[in-house]
Amino acid sequence: MSELASESDKHRSELASESDRHRRELLVIKGVRLYGEGDPVDMLVADGVIADVGTGLEGPEAVDAHGLVALPGFVDLHTHLREPGREDTETIETGSVAAALGGYTAVFAMANTDPVADNAVVVEHVWRRGREVGLVDVHPVGAVTAGLAGQRLAELGTMARSEAAVRIFSDDGHCVADPLLMRRALEYTRGLGAVVAQHAEEPRLTAGAQAHEGERAARLGLAGWPAAAEEAIVARDCLLAKQVDARLHVCHVSTAGTVDVLRWAKARGTKVSAEVTPHHLALTDERLTGYDPVNKVNPPLRTASDVQVLREALAEGVVDCVATDHAPHAEQDKNCEWSAARPGMLGLQTALSVVVDTMVRPGMLDWRGVARVMSERPAQIAGLVDQGRPLAIGEPATLVLVDPRDSWVVRGADLASIAGNTPFEGMRLPGVVRMTLLRGRVTARRSTTGGGGT
Repeated sequence: MSELASESDKHRSELASESDRHRRELLVIKGVRLYGEGDPVDMLVADGVIADVGTGLEGPEAVDAHGLVALPGFVDLHTHLREPGREDTETIETGSVAAALGGYTAVFAMANTDPVADNAVVVEHVWRRGREVGLVDVHPVGAVTAGLAGQRLAELGTMARSEAAVRIFSDDGHCVADPLLMRRALEYTRGLGAVVAQHAEEPRLTAGAQAHEGERAARLGLAGWPAAAEEAIVARDCLLAKQVDARLHVCHVSTAGTVDVLRWAKARGTKVSAEVTPHHLALTDERLTGYDPVNKVNPPLRTASDVQVLREALAEGVVDCVATDHAPHAEQDKNCEWSAARPGMLGLQTALSVVVDTMVRPGMLDWRGVARVMSERPAQIAGLVDQGRPLAIGEPATLVLVDPRDSWVVRGADLASIAGNTPFEGMRLPGVVRMTLLRGRVTARRSTTGGGGT
C-alpha cells in the first residue's frame, strides 16, 4: 500500500482508539491559498471548525501548506462500497480509506449490495459501519425498487425515516425502466424531500451491447450500445419529473445528446441535476483496441466529440457535478474475456487528478470551479448541511489541501481499494492530495517531500 494509504491507516487506528469520536484538536495550516485565490494565509482549526484565518497565526501543531490550495472536502454522490456481500472487492473501511486519500469527506454508497439496500436494516448497517470507520461520512443510497428488480417500490418511507435518513434513492446498475413505476417513485420521494437518481439505460436497446455503437465497436465486432438508450430515458424522466414537480438526478451522463436534453429540461424549470464521471471526461472508445476489460464500463466510453461536450457542459453548469461511480471488481471479474468482464472502474483516488487534467489545465475550470463541481453542488443535491461549506471562520474544518504543482503515477496495486481495476494505470496525473480533514480531524496525510509518485 502507498505511503499515503499507510499514513491514513495510522490515523484510522488513532480514531478507532478514541472514546470521544469528536475529540478536540488544534492546528494551524500555514501559508495556504483558499480556493487558489489571493495571497497565502494561515488557517487555525480548533474544536472541529475554522476558528481564524489570517497571517502569523500560531498553534501547538503547524502544517506547512505553502504552495497548496485549500478546498472544501469533496462529496461523491456515486460510490460502490460493495459491503455487504462483496467484501472481496471492497469494504466500507477500504473504500473510506480510498475516499479520504482522494480528498473526499462524504460518499454515497450505492444500493446494489447483497442483500440489496432496499430496507431500513441494510441502510442502517451501512450508515453505522461508516460511522465506526470514521474517515468519511458514509451515506447509504436506498434502492428504488425491491431487490433492484424493477417490479415494485422498495420501502422508501422506512429508509427515509430510519436512523440513516436516506435522501437519495437509486437502482444504479439497473434502470427503472417502467415509466409508471418511475412516476410513482418521483411522487413518493417528493413527499420525502428526497431525490431519485436514475441509471438511464433503455434495456431493450442495450440487450447484449458491449461498447458504444459506432465505428470502433463495428471494427472490433462488439455489439453496439446506442446513445439513444441513455437519451430516451433522460428525456422521459425529465418529462415525468416536471409533471409531478419532483427532483430527478441523472447518473453518469455520457453523451452529447443527453446534454441537449438536460439543457432543454432545465430551461423549462425541471428540477433535474446530473453528474459526469472522471472517466467519461477523460477517456474515449478509442481505448478499446486490444479488448482490455479494464476499459469496460456502464455506460460505455463514448467518442471524443461526446467527451468535449461533457467537459463544456460541466464548465457551464448544465452538468452539475463530478461523481466517481467508483466500482471495484475482483481480479477474476476483470481479467477475463471482454464479454464476461464486469463493467466498472475505480475512481475515488484519481478523480481530482483527472478533473485537474481535463478541466483545470485547459482553463475550463478554476479552483473555485473545482470546489463547485466536486463539493458544493453534490452537497446541495444531497441536502447535506455540513459538507461543501465555505472556507470561512466558524465553518466546519472539513477540507482538503491540494498540491497543484506536483503529479503522481497511478498504480492500481498501490491504491487503497482491495481491487486494482483502474483505467489510468501507469499514467502520470497532475494534482496531489496532501491532507484531508473531516471536522478538524486529519483523515489522510502525505508528506510534501519525496516527489509525486505513490
